[in-house]
Amino acid sequence: MERLTPAEEQVMQALWDKGRAFVKELLEDMPEPKPAYTTVSTIVRILEQKGFVGHEAFGRSHRYHPLVGREEYGEKVLGRLVNDYFAGSPKELMSFFLERKDLDLNELDELLKLVRQRKSQ
Repeated sequence: MERLTPAEEQVMQALWDKGRAFVKELLEDMPEPKPAYTTVSTIVRILEQKGFVGHEAFGRSHRYHPLVGREEYGEKVLGRLVNDYFAGSPKELMSFFLERKDLDLNELDELLKLVRQRKSQ
């Protein structure tokens, strides 16, 4: 799966949130400063060429929908991150967060619960 540019990710986030949307509706949900309509339209067509987006035609306008889910894409991106920056080791990623990020006790407890659940499966 191809990695998306930041602009493409921004459009996909809006589309994942909406489910199905026209370019005008995607633009409404984007933060300021909003990109031009033509920019979003071009990005959506690029996403369609890459296989991330499909469309339904309504006369001359198109309503777009995601073909790749947020979780599916996130899994691929996270996998690349682990491979590229943590020597392919999820343990190294977890170690990074435990050592360098301020996790409160509740977050640590939740992580421990997840590890115990996984271990018991």
